[in-house]
Amino acid sequence: MTTKIIGTGSAVPEQVVTNDDLSKVVDTNDEWIRSRTGIRERRIASAESGTSHMAALAAKEALAQAGISAEDLDIIILATSSADHCFPSGACEVQAAIGAYRAVAFDISAACSGFVFALNTVHSFFKSGIYKTGLVIGADTLSKLIDWNDRGTCVLFGDGAGAAVVRAEESGSFTMTMGSDGTRGKALECLARTTGNFLTGTKPELGYMTMDGQEVFKFAVKTVPEAIHTVLSESGIQIEEIKYFILHQANYRIFESIAKRLKVPMEKFPTNLERFGNTSAATVPILLDEMNREGKIQRGDKIILAGFGAGLTWGATLLEW
Repeated sequence: MTTKIIGTGSAVPEQVVTNDDLSKVVDTNDEWIRSRTGIRERRIASAESGTSHMAALAAKEALAQAGISAEDLDIIILATSSADHCFPSGACEVQAAIGAYRAVAFDISAACSGFVFALNTVHSFFKSGIYKTGLVIGADTLSKLIDWNDRGTCVLFGDGAGAAVVRAEESGSFTMTMGSDGTRGKALECLARTTGNFLTGTKPELGYMTMDGQEVFKFAVKTVPEAIHTVLSESGIQIEEIKYFILHQANYRIFESIAKRLKVPMEKFPTNLERFGNTSAATVPILLDEMNREGKIQRGDKIILAGFGAGLTWGATLLEW
């Protein structure tokens, strides 16, 4: 039993924020951002376009392309680090919005690795024979977790959602690996609501994202090639057979380093971070949807999806289209 993607969708806020726009609110400029990250602009959510709203829009697009009804879904997993509510889960909100009344729905939190983790989780359900049709979503509104005075983080991130409808099938390739290292969690973190009540005499406070950029860079350029080699080795597929490596969209320099380590041309590493920035769990499915709709991925193509981020977490999936 394997897993095939049969439909994709994506949604981003209308508001475009360029590097020049950010230079008006923080000490930075377009050249500084582009030369270090490759990012030119990103989308930032309004009050009306939160995480679940974008996730539901992406889900509807994916269902339409797959040609199935929401009632056909057995399971919905939403990967997010920025849900609109502690509860109900964002997945349950999507379930209600699209009318997927038969599906079990829940969120997972693996930051920028989230979509890959969610896809691999659904695949495991398929392998066990429990479910046959699923919806996997990566969605984040990181703009609400950003300190807009911190140029080390505020220039990197954007908001968005991407989704894929997946189905259990008998033939095809699907190999996965995942990992976590909580001992390095401080490299990229965001404090949740603190404890505050009548006993503490304080009010709850919310934190902002903090990041050790150099530590995350070193982690990514070492761990991602290792994960890719793992899925290649376990699948028996040669690296030359992979049409595209669709990686978490964090930094163009990371892509260059990974490509060099793998001895793979940069043409096999598509990007869209120049237009959307780092949308966390949404980067991989948004890019996947763009490439799918542009006809760049054809049936039978072998691709590798890879995510890496806070946790620290990482994962890779080799699949056949």
